[in-house]
Amino acid sequence: MKSKKLLVLGDILAIADLTIIGFVIHGETEASYLPRMGITFFPVLIAWFLITPWFGLFEELVITNPKNLWRVALAVLLAAPFAAVLRSALLNTSVPPLFVLILGGSNALGMMLWRWIYILIAQRIKKIKTRQL
Repeated sequence: MKSKKLLVLGDILAIADLTIIGFVIHGETEASYLPRMGITFFPVLIAWFLITPWFGLFEELVITNPKNLWRVALAVLLAAPFAAVLRSALLNTSVPPLFVLILGGSNALGMMLWRWIYILIAQRIKKIKTRQL
């Protein structure tokens, strides 16, 4: 699997996991919350994939360097307000500032963790390939 495809799949799964964790923390785990989970998940997903190209988060040289994890955090923190506005438009509600801060902070930590795991995997694969040559 190419690195960009793995990153996209991993990003989608990370955002899905973070959305589910958020609902679990609030005790909202029944099937009746699935539509609301979707109304949170899809705006975050859209905002993330609109912002990440601007930070080079799918470029090989950027994504394999641990020193660039700050880009992930910054991208999430910029995507969070946009995602919150999209979500609020779908729910026809206002945008609670505290929600934006929590959404941005928790997703920044989660996405940085996922991208750090990706870096470790990429480094191991690179070592294995180097040994084979």
